[in-house]
Amino acid sequence: MIFNKNLAAIHGYLCSDGYVIKNSDTQKHKYYHIGLRNTNETLLKDFQLKFDRVFGLKPTITNGRSSIHNKELYYFLTKDFSYYSYEWKLPDINKENLIYWLRTFFDCEGWVENQPAKSRLIGADCCNEDGLWNIKKALNKLDIESQIKKRKGRTIWRLTICNIANLKRFHKTIKFLHPDKNKKLIDAIDSYKDYYWEIPDSKENLIKFIKEKGRFRESRNEIRFMSIKRQNLIKLKKALNKYYISSKIFGPWKNNTGSLYYCLTIKQEGGNKLWQNVQK
Repeated sequence: MIFNKNLAAIHGYLCSDGYVIKNSDTQKHKYYHIGLRNTNETLLKDFQLKFDRVFGLKPTITNGRSSIHNKELYYFLTKDFSYYSYEWKLPDINKENLIYWLRTFFDCEGWVENQPAKSRLIGADCCNEDGLWNIKKALNKLDIESQIKKRKGRTIWRLTICNIANLKRFHKTIKFLHPDKNKKLIDAIDSYKDYYWEIPDSKENLIKFIKEKGRFRESRNEIRFMSIKRQNLIKLKKALNKYYISSKIFGPWKNNTGSLYYCLTIKQEGGNKLWQNVQK
């Protein structure tokens, strides 16, 4: 199989949300199915377009899948590769084609987490451990660092890409075609601009600041602030003390990727007047 960027993308789709299978309803009748299952129409159309460019055949899009039935292509695609969840392998391809393979894989299997000041990452869960380690090596070739951990109590491994430098490299080099994932990644990158906080002096502006950055936990009657910079919370605590509002700083804590962050809490009983103003 000689890869170009379109075939590399098709292969990545098939290894993630795709299928290349053979079945039969009788001894004589056999069916050869090739397709992509996904709820996102952008990805289904991209699979259809690239398939047409490589093979001159256009899969049909219907009911959350882009599929085609073709015996010759079935044997062509399965001659050297398997596409089953536990068996697929990342092909030996050059860096340009590798980018297209990785993009389609992360478009299907990847997700973006954006919790400003706490956790920003790209993740992918997979039952194919060897395949995931090969993806990690492929990302290294593009200067994108990642980590792999086994999920507790499950035969599933999780790959994560963290920190601003790696997220920017992923966005610049690979990028998501999936529109929602792409937007969430851009939002996550942009949120790093809030590393250092400017704490207002006036009470009115301080209340606005609390409304914007504070997280209300009604079950515990508290407002929480999270930051990877402890100095931000120290400055906020000083501003609150000015108006006789008690608060506590906790941490460092670790998120699920091992990154450290800190937390400041204001209890309802520690600042009733402020609490009333914020709730308005």
